[in-house]
Amino acid sequence: MEAGVGLALQSRAAGFGGSDRRRSALYSGEGRARIGSLRVAEPAVAKAAVWARGSKPVAPLRAKKSSGGHETLHNSVDEALLLKRKSEEVLFYLNGRCIYLVGMMGSGKSTVGKIMSEVLGYSFFDSDKLVEQAVGMPSVAQIFKVHSEAFFRDNESSVLRDLSSMKRLVVATGGGAVIRPVNWKYMKKGLSVWLDVPLDALARRIAKVGTASRPLLDQPSGDPYTMAFSKLSMLAEQRGDAYANADVRVSLEEIASKQGHDDVSKLTPTDIAIESFHKIENFVIEHTVDNPVGDSQADSRAQRIQTL
Repeated sequence: MEAGVGLALQSRAAGFGGSDRRRSALYSGEGRARIGSLRVAEPAVAKAAVWARGSKPVAPLRAKKSSGGHETLHNSVDEALLLKRKSEEVLFYLNGRCIYLVGMMGSGKSTVGKIMSEVLGYSFFDSDKLVEQAVGMPSVAQIFKVHSEAFFRDNESSVLRDLSSMKRLVVATGGGAVIRPVNWKYMKKGLSVWLDVPLDALARRIAKVGTASRPLLDQPSGDPYTMAFSKLSMLAEQRGDAYANADVRVSLEEIASKQGHDDVSKLTPTDIAIESFHKIENFVIEHTVDNPVGDSQADSRAQRIQTL
C-alpha cells in the first residue's frame, strides 16, 4: 500500500526572532510551527490539515552536579559561549542551507538538532513526527504495526522531499532514512551530518528507556541490552555505507578522546553540537571554490566573530 505525503509549504522556514521580515510565520499560536497541509495522497482520502509542533527553546547552558559548583558553572558558561561562536561562524557560510542529522536510532539527533537550531536561528523538525502527523497515527511503531515499514518509508521520503524545498531548517531524520537513495537526493540540497555513536553506548541508552517506541528493536523477551546490541549490530552492518554518504561525520569516540573521557556518555549534547559546527565549517570552507568569499565579506565576518 503506497502513500505519499505532500507538504503544502506556504512560505520559507521561520528564523529566530521577529525582526527579519523575510522569515516566514511557521511559528504561530502557542509556540507551534505551521507546516501547512500534509496530504496523504491515497485515493478518495480527504486532505488533512496538520500542525507540526515547533521545538521548544533548548538552553545549551545546563547546571551539572559537582562538588566544585563555581568551576562547573564557569565551564558551562565557556561551553555556551563556544557554542554561540561556532554557530556564528557556520551561519556565515551556510547561506540558509538546511542541516540534516542522520545516524542510528538513539544517537541523539533530536536533542542535538534542537540545540543547533536554537543557536543558528533555524527551525527544527523531526521527520518521524511529521510522518506520524501526516498519517494520523501516534507513533512510528503503530504505523509499522497497522501498515508496514514500506508504507512508513514512502511517507518519510515524501516528507524529506518537501522539507528539502525549504531553507533554514535543522532536520532530525529517522535512523533508516539513509537506506533510500532518493532521500540522499533531497538531503544533498542541504548539508548532512552523521552522528556516529558506538553501538555499546547506543544499546545501553536504548535498553535503559525501552524499545517499545522502536519497532525494529522491540523484542518480546530477552535481556534488553543484549537484544538491543545484537539488532543494532545487524542494522549497522546494513546501513554503515549509507551513513558514510553524509557530508560530515561526527564521531563521539573522537570527541570523548579529545576531552580525556573513556566513555561517550560523559559528553553533553552541547559538546556534540559544537563538534558538529566545527566539522560543518571545515566542510563548507573546503567546498566554496565555486563561491569564494570576498575580502570585504571575510573582514566583516572576522569583525562579527571578534565581538562575541
